[in-house]
Amino acid sequence: MTEQLRPSALAPRPEDALAVGTDLLTVKVLAVDDDRRNLLAVQEMLRGPGIEVVVAESGEEALRQVLLHDFAVILLDVQMPRIDGYEVASMVRGRQRSSRVPIIFLTAFNKDELHVFRGYSAGAVDYVFKPIEPLILRSKVEIFVDLFRKTEEIRRQAAEERRLLMENLRVRGEKLRAEQSLRRRDEHQSLVLKALPIALYTASAREDHRRLQFTNESVKAITGYAPKDFADTLDFWEARLNPDDHDRVMATLSGIGESGSVTLEYRWRCADGSERNILDQCVLIRDDEGRRREYFGLWFDITERKELEQSLLHASKLEAVGRLTGGIAHDFNNMLSVVIGNLDLLQNTVQNDERALRRVRFAIEGAQRCADLTNRLLAFSRRQPLQTSRVDLNDLVPTMLELLQRTLGERIDVQLEADPDLWPIEVDTTQLESAIVNLAVNARDAMPDGGKLTIAMANAPAGTAAGRGGGVDGDAVVIAVSDTGTGMAPDVLERVFEPFFTTKESGKGTGLGLSMVYGFVSQSKGDIAVDSQPGEGTTIRLILPRAETAAQPARLRAVEAAAPRGDGETILVVEDDAKVRQVAVSTLAALGFTVREAENGDEAVEALRHDGGVDLVLSDVRMPGSLTGGALARRIRQDWPDTRILLTSGYVEADEDIGEFDIIYKPYRLSELAERVHAALHGAGGRDDARQRAAAE
Repeated sequence: MTEQLRPSALAPRPEDALAVGTDLLTVKVLAVDDDRRNLLAVQEMLRGPGIEVVVAESGEEALRQVLLHDFAVILLDVQMPRIDGYEVASMVRGRQRSSRVPIIFLTAFNKDELHVFRGYSAGAVDYVFKPIEPLILRSKVEIFVDLFRKTEEIRRQAAEERRLLMENLRVRGEKLRAEQSLRRRDEHQSLVLKALPIALYTASAREDHRRLQFTNESVKAITGYAPKDFADTLDFWEARLNPDDHDRVMATLSGIGESGSVTLEYRWRCADGSERNILDQCVLIRDDEGRRREYFGLWFDITERKELEQSLLHASKLEAVGRLTGGIAHDFNNMLSVVIGNLDLLQNTVQNDERALRRVRFAIEGAQRCADLTNRLLAFSRRQPLQTSRVDLNDLVPTMLELLQRTLGERIDVQLEADPDLWPIEVDTTQLESAIVNLAVNARDAMPDGGKLTIAMANAPAGTAAGRGGGVDGDAVVIAVSDTGTGMAPDVLERVFEPFFTTKESGKGTGLGLSMVYGFVSQSKGDIAVDSQPGEGTTIRLILPRAETAAQPARLRAVEAAAPRGDGETILVVEDDAKVRQVAVSTLAALGFTVREAENGDEAVEALRHDGGVDLVLSDVRMPGSLTGGALARRIRQDWPDTRILLTSGYVEADEDIGEFDIIYKPYRLSELAERVHAALHGAGGRDDARQRAAAE
């Protein structure tokens, strides 16, 4: 229930308005709340000259208004039906034109730090808690209204300046008046520019070099250099251009005489050695006789925008891979279930034929690799939840060294360095092993003549491990995989985690290995960092958050351990794919269970209602008909509470509600199915218990 706002008739103040001549610049403010009374209250609070409050009673209406108008600030209620405030804020931020509109959340609930942090992550710049003090709300809104007006004023000023500059070439009689106007406007503009990543400059057009004369101190905030540093040395600006951008920039500048203005983007080396992306807009000014007099230009730091563009590009590729994988994962894993299931059954019939048994095992291994690839792709694109457990790396990683040495070959020297008191981490063990193997294989490919591979593991207290995303919150453990190989050039380093990007020859790499590592680390709430120089090797650091509790002791399972067998218990297999159902039925029957089958959830309910006596239901999650696997499980728990439930699926969508029920993902091995069925029949049967058992194994 939405708490009512308390309106107050606040008289508008003269300083609320930014005048342009004698006209007041009217600014729009969007108020979004599903309670009309709250909207009326906000209108009353903000009523005054120069402010127009546009209201919306739903998230959908708010998004339509954002498409139609430019707003100085958006007041957004958190709790709304259909689309809540967090989703609206994310969609507003996702649109380029409205991405920088300030958002203030209005809420009577969710005052805890977690929800406040979620609001800031969604794009909010401030929170106002209900009941709202009118003076506080108006004061906060006035700040953004004033900033919006000043920004619009800057835009108008820039347009006016250009008009005056052009008029200066055509109308000599207005020169003095135009210069006086520009000086007055420069004084006003400089006050605003001090707080923005913008620097203005002039440069002589009659010299054969480009010595920039900056007119304000903003350039020092951008580059670390003061204006006099640019003026004292002839080639100061040119010498710090990125070499890859130099020829293009100089060629563009040489053509300014024809167009009269140019817009440049380039990388420029700052005082601390870092490079910033600069947008340089330059206009050529001529004297009364038409001769070149000087350049007038503007620097704008667009580094964050370029980084955001790269992040959005990566996210779009990630989404494309996720959609592709999610679209085929269910059917593909169903087909693999048929293949692996029949191979497992066939393996039991050829135990005395070593040659045939070896071929069956090779076939199972190949099919299992296909399944693992699909699962890694789903995890990489965040389309499938990770099966996490608390892990002690000093137990896990040393057991992988023999496998890595066999995989990498004799010319690669594999060494392990680890702190003896490593903190535990909470990760998907299979995905972590896969990530380390991927990094090791890439390192081997970068060392064609052999070399040294080092895996170093160390604790990283909060704030000491920086990555591409700024590190992690709190303590972390860093796994660094280093090689002595060929290293990477800067242009390759920028794209190294892009899906399908590879420098390997055709047929020798998919370009998904490092992308999967990146996706695994991101989904594990970690970060990643890369250090590489051509000819000096590469180090990739996985920064993973420290687990809150101690790791569970590792226990290796015997490779050939016998699968638990049944004792005649009755299992109902519910599966709409006839071939998958037949494999599951045959497998369970071979394990000593009494097996019944149903094609969908409705048939399963009828079977339970008429026959009864079912100890466990093994049901697919995604099925046609009125009952999905999750709905069937809830129906069984309500009507037949003594019947145990085990769900199975090749792929679970994020919106598929399977609750707390245990699930086994397709394709599964005979031994895995036997263990999970045995655990469901004789244990608690919950998902947490199953994860703990899996982690312990």
